[in-house]
Amino acid sequence: MSSSQQAAGHADDIRRPEGAPPLNAQAQPGVYRAMIAFLIPLILSNALQSVGQLAGTIVVGRWIGVDALAAISAFFPLFFLLVSFVIGIGSGSAILIGQAYGAGNMEKLKTIVGTTMTFTFLLGIVLAIVGGIFTEDILRMVGTPANIMDVTIHYARIMFWSLPVMFLYMVYTTFMRGTGDSKTPFYSLIVSTVLNLAFLPVLIFGWLGLPKLGIYGAAYANVISTVITFVLLLWYTYWKKSPLRLDASVRKHLGMNKDMLKLLLRLGIPSSVSMILVSLSEIAVIVFVNRFGSNATAAYGSVNQVVSYVQMPAISLGMTVSVLAAQSIGAKQNDRLKEVIRAGIVLNYIIGVALMIPIYIFSKNILSWFITSPETLNIAHELLVITLWSYLIFGHVQIVAATMRASGVVLWPMIFSVISIWCVEVPVAYVLSYHTSLGIRGIWLGYPAAFIVSMILVYSYYWLSWKKKQITSLVQ
Repeated sequence: MSSSQQAAGHADDIRRPEGAPPLNAQAQPGVYRAMIAFLIPLILSNALQSVGQLAGTIVVGRWIGVDALAAISAFFPLFFLLVSFVIGIGSGSAILIGQAYGAGNMEKLKTIVGTTMTFTFLLGIVLAIVGGIFTEDILRMVGTPANIMDVTIHYARIMFWSLPVMFLYMVYTTFMRGTGDSKTPFYSLIVSTVLNLAFLPVLIFGWLGLPKLGIYGAAYANVISTVITFVLLLWYTYWKKSPLRLDASVRKHLGMNKDMLKLLLRLGIPSSVSMILVSLSEIAVIVFVNRFGSNATAAYGSVNQVVSYVQMPAISLGMTVSVLAAQSIGAKQNDRLKEVIRAGIVLNYIIGVALMIPIYIFSKNILSWFITSPETLNIAHELLVITLWSYLIFGHVQIVAATMRASGVVLWPMIFSVISIWCVEVPVAYVLSYHTSLGIRGIWLGYPAAFIVSMILVYSYYWLSWKKKQITSLVQ
């Protein structure tokens, strides 16, 4: 490293929190180092978050029963639908925060934080009320099997009422990652996971004199651990004097700055619409799956747990690429974008293959952790074999699309996502499962078909249009 680069690095360290990727890394090895330094805590964070869900699934599936597992599986697409909008808003805020932080504009950063927190909290309250009131109607509409309806309704309402705090926690950790700090969210998830695993058996089985809550204990454990962790996270950021701490300089921006909200929604709504349409497609898929009975529903849920660990690095890489790209654009280092994309794609295939090989080899053993029924296990194994490989393509698309979004191009990735899912995945799943001898196997084939079409569309736009655009920061 040259002396001028060293000086730039020291200047960066003055205003950047621990764990932030350096903006001055121009050479490819520097991009790889920055990406891996940010990626590792992010992947570990997502892994820890899934551990609590996996532990709950194992306990519910093996010790409460297939019907209880099916209840959680039937509710998941609906819950994902409700959180989709805030995920999209968080994605929009991360782009703005990354650019503001890359440019060193702390006042603008705090305006983004205040506007986003206020908006997502109000959104959480509205969705909690609406979701709580219409739970049964929605679950009947998606064809939830009658034998698990009552349990699913009760479980769903617990989760609905937790939405306001859950949304605040989600966007707050997104802010941190937008500034390049992936370590603090990781530490907070260690706390959250430990708390969740501690509360899980106590609430499910009624230990320490508490009532035996069964499947509902898994929901309460998740809610309680999230609330406690969020409070501790706020205290920690205040104690560390983080630029994101909720002190007077941020609190004065709580409310909705009209211009900032307009920009946030312009970036966030296309991502939200994309997420919502993805979740609606999962609801469509669960309707197709439910037609084959509760064993198929439970198999679908258990495979989602396994696949989440393969998706996790791909999604994490997309977030990493988005942060590095947004900060590079904010710092006027657009020549770095090509290296960011290349590093992301290479890491996607290295990590993805390393995960998939052992999963393919030991798939039945892994699935048997939370499935005891032989029929359910066979259905789940078939689903996994058909779809798993295609998540390499999913990850590749995530990285290219994330770079586009970091530059403010959010509409076209949304359109491509909608086309690949609603014009490919859902029709393929419907036609092959309803009108061919493939039966339930036809549903599983919809996933790789959608990923392939999505890659063709995204790369066509990338080469024909996006690479020719003049990239400028959205935050001035």
